[in-house]
Amino acid sequence: MSERPDGRKFDEMRPIEAKVGVIEQADGSAMFKIGKTIAIAGVYGPKQVHPKHLEDPEKAILRCYYDMYSFSVPERERPGPDRRSIELSMVIKNALLPAVFVKEYPKSQIEIFVSIIQADAGTRCAAISAASMALADAGIAMKDIVSSVAVGHVNNKVVVDLNKEEEDVEGTTDIPLAYMPRMKKITLLQLDGKMPKDKLREAIALGTKSCEKIYEVQKKALKDRYNTSGE
Repeated sequence: MSERPDGRKFDEMRPIEAKVGVIEQADGSAMFKIGKTIAIAGVYGPKQVHPKHLEDPEKAILRCYYDMYSFSVPERERPGPDRRSIELSMVIKNALLPAVFVKEYPKSQIEIFVSIIQADAGTRCAAISAASMALADAGIAMKDIVSSVAVGHVNNKVVVDLNKEEEDVEGTTDIPLAYMPRMKKITLLQLDGKMPKDKLREAIALGTKSCEKIYEVQKKALKDRYNTSGE
């Protein structure tokens, strides 16, 4: 593979857009777009836990709900939660949890709803990036923003931000990664496939470097939101 199907360099992500305050009824919300993949996140809380017996007297419960709209992909998805969406809801929650000061909100819950309205690979990573911005927009106390991107091993080359065409190449290894850039901490690292150790190290380095670029876009979106509000 001398170049990628869409002409990008191996270390080049697709165009990124981010915006916060996109859902009026939510306590915090955000849109994150990378290439053709678009995630919308809404945060509600902190609020009372229902049912009450599930509350934790020492910290908040973080709940995450991931959904891919049936019209988001060419092959129509069946509406409603399925095994994959339940699994990804847990993955997204676990990627975000290290960033949230949950002990600041005892006996409460924070709900995160993430919807993929258009999909071209990298949906869990877009969802994490959107949800992290939505948490910040809601004023939730956080150690850092979480940025996320998928790195891949395609035809023996390490590339960042796979699109669907690259994901579908036989033998491709997909590596979703989430990262707190200021704290230099990885909060998610999954490996879907096999690859040599040296290539994995290269992939992690490329992924964290790319997350730092995403982080700047996320921070700008949050600053733009509040600079506009203050005018």
